[in-house]
Amino acid sequence: MEFSHLDARGQARMVSVVERPSTDRQAMAEGWIRMDPQVLQRITAADVPKGDVLAVARIAAVQAAKRTWELIPLCHPLPIHGVEVQISPMAHQPALRVQASVHTHARTGVEMEALTAVQVGLLAIYDMAKALDPAMEIGGVRLLSKQGGGHGDWRHPHASRQSVVSSPGDPANS
Repeated sequence: MEFSHLDARGQARMVSVVERPSTDRQAMAEGWIRMDPQVLQRITAADVPKGDVLAVARIAAVQAAKRTWELIPLCHPLPIHGVEVQISPMAHQPALRVQASVHTHARTGVEMEALTAVQVGLLAIYDMAKALDPAMEIGGVRLLSKQGGGHGDWRHPHASRQSVVSSPGDPANS
């Protein structure tokens, strides 16, 4: 198998996308953070000493999507045309699900931007509420879908049409 991020000497390199056409591209990712039920109640009621946890997490996720190329060494800087972040309580678990959808018109996809947005959104929630529950647990981060590009559209095999999914190890299955 040939790895496109390695040169002939096996050294890491940024792949050239100059020959690829610019197309509309979108990616959606998700993850969860499980916490004490009282902490979840305080977060959703905006009753946390540091402020509105959900607002800060949404802003952090958007910022992360825009700066992914600065964090992941071989990612290309992309014109981000839209980032949507949804944070919602999960059914049957004291947890929040963070979903991010990223849009661009570019020569490469935005999967890493969507995944980075989710991770940083989850970390922002942890940071804002860690004094209330340092045992919070982050997990289930995965790409749900991508559209556009040379490889075409893809959807996670366990994703529902609403993109609210659960998997083995996900608190929704506990």
